[in-house]
Amino acid sequence: MSDIRAGRREWVGLAVLAIPSLLVSIDLFVLLLAMPRITADLRAGATEQLWIIDTYGFLLSAFLITMGALGDRIGRRRLLFLGAAAFGGASVLAAYATDPLLLIAARALLGVAGAAIGPTTLALISGMFRDPRQRATAIGVWLVSLMGGSAVGPVVGGVLLAHFWWGSVFLLAVPAMVLLLALGPVLLPADRRAGRAPLDLVSVGLSLAAILAAVYGIKELARYGFAPLPSAALAAGAAIGVVFARRQRTLAHPLLDVALFRASTARTALGGMLVNTMLPGATMVLITQYLQLVAGFTPLRAGLAMLPAVVTGIVAVQAAPLAARRVRPAPLIAAGLAASAAGLVLVASTDSVVGMVAGLGLVNAGAGPLVTLGTGIVIAALPPEKAGSAASVSQTGNEFGFALGVAVLGSVAAAVYRHGAPPEAPDGIVPGLPSAALDQARDAYVDGLHVVAALSAVALLTLALLVLRSFRDLRPIGAPDQPTATRDNPVATPG
Repeated sequence: MSDIRAGRREWVGLAVLAIPSLLVSIDLFVLLLAMPRITADLRAGATEQLWIIDTYGFLLSAFLITMGALGDRIGRRRLLFLGAAAFGGASVLAAYATDPLLLIAARALLGVAGAAIGPTTLALISGMFRDPRQRATAIGVWLVSLMGGSAVGPVVGGVLLAHFWWGSVFLLAVPAMVLLLALGPVLLPADRRAGRAPLDLVSVGLSLAAILAAVYGIKELARYGFAPLPSAALAAGAAIGVVFARRQRTLAHPLLDVALFRASTARTALGGMLVNTMLPGATMVLITQYLQLVAGFTPLRAGLAMLPAVVTGIVAVQAAPLAARRVRPAPLIAAGLAASAAGLVLVASTDSVVGMVAGLGLVNAGAGPLVTLGTGIVIAALPPEKAGSAASVSQTGNEFGFALGVAVLGSVAAAVYRHGAPPEAPDGIVPGLPSAALDQARDAYVDGLHVVAALSAVALLTLALLVLRSFRDLRPIGAPDQPTATRDNPVATPG
């Protein structure tokens, strides 16, 4: 196996790929801290503020599948460089925007460029690291760079905003993209497997319409509760998605290879990662709000308080590939999910900051094996020349999982809150409440968080049982006695 092991060049190339991925992740978090200044400086109205925040996520989600397929056709390295150049340029445009519409346009371009960076980066990693053990470790490093955004974003954003103007948070990405464009041609391999298949523009349109409509519906339902327009958008997105899937089965060169969903292991990995993003992700959002609304933390202090929980997740992601060399994926991932469920039980049974953060840390630690090994399982379910498509599906599932979790579980938490909230604050904790009403509102918020955490714990334990069944034939990474691949189980190793 030594002839396929990566050397120093590949590991340095991985670092060059990880830094831009970190900055793309940070971009999701720093804006929230900068919004008060942006609103005051650009005089953005309420609707404009929502578009400034949401446009990036909308277009990032919508273009992931298209960019994954495009990278498989024109070459992932070429698309990565185009995306990096566009991301750097859009970051400068956002930093110096003079009105809300220009900032919204810049955020839209950032979303499209970010969609080009994510799946192409993961697909390049799968080609650079052909040894299963090294590939699992490399994917773990890449995932750490994505997770690091949630830890670094609030801290770095807070420091920049304390010393510079709001546009400085966008300029963070520029040096990283310049570094990628300078060193990438030397360190990253040219993609000689790029296909010549045409890009089906009808499928592109269907995928964009389905994802944009669904994400819009989910986000609006999460923000305002049931309403006819977002409900119709969500239904339309689902219907268009069915049309998209049926069209892919009829094409000689589909935008998305539905063979990915024929493998039971890949289906379980995709579904598991969606659930794992949906449930703990919603709990993390609620805990972040708990720190500010109930505990009274500033945004920067809340970000610092979350750091230990994020660090445990990073350590788990790095440790999972090492453990998977000796332990089969099924018991390793199931044990991690059980640990996450235990962390959610702790969150559901405490009302202290220390208990909440400790519980979230355990949740993040338990997620490490599924996130790391599940990504490898999905990537390996398709031929190498379609790695970009597989990577895009994995990332799209994560985007949907987070949005769906906030929508569904956020609605559950809101319902519990309204049941116990005082009449003075039926829709949330607001400044200026009388002391007794404020205490009642805080208690109602914690009750909602407890219910969501308890429901999530039950769901993760159910997922652990499913993983034990679906992954039972997978061997440890790099094991010499790998089972023979079959159509139903084309992945003999998580690598």
